[in-house]
Amino acid sequence: MKTKNNISLTNTQFQEKSKIFDAVRGIYINKTLRAAIKLGLFTLLQNKPLTGEEIKTALNLNGRGLFDFLDALVSLELLNRDGNGKDALYSNTEEVSLFLVKGSSQYIGWYFENKMQEFEQMWGALDKALKTGKPQRQDLKNTGKNLFEIAYDSKDKSRASVKGMNFRQMGSFKNFVKRFDFSGYNTLCDIGGGNGLFSIMVAEQHKHMKCITFDLPALDSFARDKIKENDLLDRITVVNGNFFKDDFPKTDMITMGNILHDWNLEQKKILIAKAYHALPVGGALVVIESIIDNERRKNTDGLLMSLNMLLATEGGFDFTAADFDSWVKEAGFKKTTPLSLSGDSSAVIAYK
Repeated sequence: MKTKNNISLTNTQFQEKSKIFDAVRGIYINKTLRAAIKLGLFTLLQNKPLTGEEIKTALNLNGRGLFDFLDALVSLELLNRDGNGKDALYSNTEEVSLFLVKGSSQYIGWYFENKMQEFEQMWGALDKALKTGKPQRQDLKNTGKNLFEIAYDSKDKSRASVKGMNFRQMGSFKNFVKRFDFSGYNTLCDIGGGNGLFSIMVAEQHKHMKCITFDLPALDSFARDKIKENDLLDRITVVNGNFFKDDFPKTDMITMGNILHDWNLEQKKILIAKAYHALPVGGALVVIESIIDNERRKNTDGLLMSLNMLLATEGGFDFTAADFDSWVKEAGFKKTTPLSLSGDSSAVIAYK
């Protein structure tokens, strides 16, 4: 039987490095960042560095907690600080300037201003989803539409959805196009290509490649505008279609970035089979996702993303490299190889 002292020591041990308290801390961090966006702090600091007193005056703040707030953002590497004390100057980090300053072409502050309410509602119903197996997004329940019918039912929603996907995928796409050997391939089709980001990255890095970005008609103008902006209309073609209803274009490579996890197992296998039939012998199917580690112990991001699919789709789920290997070999592919990318993202490549 444990003594009181042993129990006390055990409690102290967990409190010093507690996964439970880490989860609470995550809420604090999220709310601190959202407060900075709501107040317009990052947009204010884009023009020039300011002192705490100048920030207080510009944003009409009370002053209590101000330096804790600013220095917490410094500790999170979301602000820079030059000096200490009341005369210290605060400024944006490069990442914040790019993504959290209103007016930036890559601004995603709306994601925290609006999407977080949706996430809080959806994730707050995780227990219900686990009991029913049904998605819990309120707009899905209210309309009876699926995730993509809602995401692309207006130009503004389509633009916001594409920007959100680009922000999440940019690092893994960049790593892949630098590390994968494209020398044996000349053509590529990116299935569910959104505004063409992946095709643009490939074309810029590998001058011999010609690409097709394939997605729904609702995203056509976004893709053409972004490709034109990057002066790549001669090497990237936009093709409209529904990847369940239409055949895939025949190319040396088929790529899918965060596509397979949206669908149930039967639908995943349909997409894999369509890729197999579109590829030549020696061709490659590339899937970039938060691939769950085979032991299902380490990639928390992949496991949480799979729960997100439970909450937001009728049958979607994330998967391991071993799962992918079995599915593609069933379709006829000869072998697969994994490729670790940024953070918890990975690519798995199937060769025909």
